Amino acid sequence: MKADRTLSRPADSRLRKGLKAVWAYKEFYLMLLPGVLYYLIYKYVPMYGVVIAFKDYDMMAGILSSPWADPWYKYFQQFYESPYFSQLLTNTFLISVYKLVFGMVPPIILAILLNECRVKWFKSLIQTLSYMPHFLSWVIIYGILLMFLSQDSGIVNRWLVDAGFKSIPFLTSTESFRSVLVGSDIWQNLGWSAIIYLAAIAGIDPTLYEAGKVDGASRLKMVWHITLPGIRHVIILLLILRLGHMLDAGFEQIYILYNVHVYPVADILDTWVFRTGLEQWNYSLASAVGLFKSGIGLILVYLSNRIAKRWGESIW
Repeated sequence: MKADRTLSRPADSRLRKGLKAVWAYKEFYLMLLPGVLYYLIYKYVPMYGVVIAFKDYDMMAGILSSPWADPWYKYFQQFYESPYFSQLLTNTFLISVYKLVFGMVPPIILAILLNECRVKWFKSLIQTLSYMPHFLSWVIIYGILLMFLSQDSGIVNRWLVDAGFKSIPFLTSTESFRSVLVGSDIWQNLGWSAIIYLAAIAGIDPTLYEAGKVDGASRLKMVWHITLPGIRHVIILLLILRLGHMLDAGFEQIYILYNVHVYPVADILDTWVFRTGLEQWNYSLASAVGLFKSGIGLILVYLSNRIAKRWGESIW
């Protein structure tokens, strides 16, 4: 009995210390509570529905009462044996890679340029104009693209025709549609993504720049040797997070912009699932593809984090 009491005393003391620490920072925990509740209610609680991927789901019977699929990998096999499997994976990866490669650098450049700008009103104007497209829906952006890139009445094609060239079907051509997707995505998120890098730049010790001036370093050299290394951890963090969404090529954007003419280069996993899984009420197939995407994303995040550790930067 004495041994049990002595063993329980350190545990009780640790518990009291933990409660005191929580109480000491109660304001911060209260600020954290809404975000935690959001993820618990809308992200973690619905995860039990993943069993639909292994069941012949019946809406009337419900998730728990629906019979199990035979074999259990029935819908994964159905997706794998689909004639569109390789095309969907190729399109999804290519569009995601294009957005990652061409979309990572412009926000960094914009953030550095805004940080180097000494005219405050011009800096505020450019920053406001650059992140305003983030608040536009893809429906509005599609209308803007149609006004500029339409083959019949688009402003760009009118200029080309007036200059003696042929009009280009930007929105219906398999050769140019991916460029439209990537370009419009960069335009929408350029300013918003730059805010994160501007915040990281603001956290760099100003004495480093003062030391650079004393040593005679130019602004370009200070950007290369101080600013970029100072935000390296943020760049790697965002890169790892984006790698986890490599199979999320942008459903809303593509679903609104694409058409039957560009299916071979624009049809991705999410749009195919929406057509064949949700419109035809095949929820088990849709869940199987969603689980497949999540598994690939988990592997990519883990591998990218392992690689990032070699540069001394990682999430965990």
